[in-house]
Amino acid sequence: MIPAGLSKERPVLIAGPTASGKSALAMEIAARDGRVVVNADASQVYDNWRVLTARPSEQDEARVPHRLYGHIARDHAYSVGEWLREVTPLLEAAPVIVGGTGLYFTALTEGLAEIPATPPEIRAEGDQLREAEGIAALLADLDAETLSRIDQRNPMRVQRAWEVWRATGRALSAWQDDTPQAALPPDQADCLVFDAPKDWLTPRIDRRFDLMLKQGALDEAAANLDGWEPSLPSSKAIGAPELIAHLQGALTLDAATEAATIATRQFAKRQRTWFRARMSAWRKISPNG
Repeated sequence: MIPAGLSKERPVLIAGPTASGKSALAMEIAARDGRVVVNADASQVYDNWRVLTARPSEQDEARVPHRLYGHIARDHAYSVGEWLREVTPLLEAAPVIVGGTGLYFTALTEGLAEIPATPPEIRAEGDQLREAEGIAALLADLDAETLSRIDQRNPMRVQRAWEVWRATGRALSAWQDDTPQAALPPDQADCLVFDAPKDWLTPRIDRRFDLMLKQGALDEAAANLDGWEPSLPSSKAIGAPELIAHLQGALTLDAATEAATIATRQFAKRQRTWFRARMSAWRKISPNG
């Protein structure tokens, strides 16, 4: 059911955890209003995953226009800055922007610090330090203000903060404090966030991975075996490492399925935490309508 009171002249932003039904709502609004659906999910930008990331099907794309889905090569480390640059010109058409990547939405509605790209040698240094000594070694180099702002349990977020400090000599928090004006302030959009309780969401997550396997997720993973590089952002799609491990003989399919399902539940928990912390002012909607 479409929430009442949405303006056809303003973009609609729909955030929510994985498997909450947000994409279906986005399509319903877009079909009713003649809008475009725009992706705000960091995994769905890659061209090598459709089934595993629950990217819109070809039938969905034929029904309503979709943008920023499956347009990035698997070996490209697509950034939130690139997404922001691509989404900004689309705002004039009052699109429906939907996804589960909280950082994309906060960059859009709060602004994004213009931090220089990390040199490859610095990233390699960070990779080596994290693999050899764990994220504690990276955390030890970060300032208190940055530590208060990042998820210290997320290795990628910790390493990103460390890389910024190592490459620029400035703390991530200092860069963030210089953030430019937002491309789409919240008061210029209808901002919706799915309030999906754990007890409701968990069974849907469990069923969805089984459905993905029936729809060809294992074949999709097999197509990614050649040239598989675990460190690439595209390789971090939920379920991808587990299915690749099965195809390489390290896990049974049942074990891979269980591990991927657990990883999805944990991911959904992190999403809900982000939305509660960063989107408390957004309009909460029930996944049951």
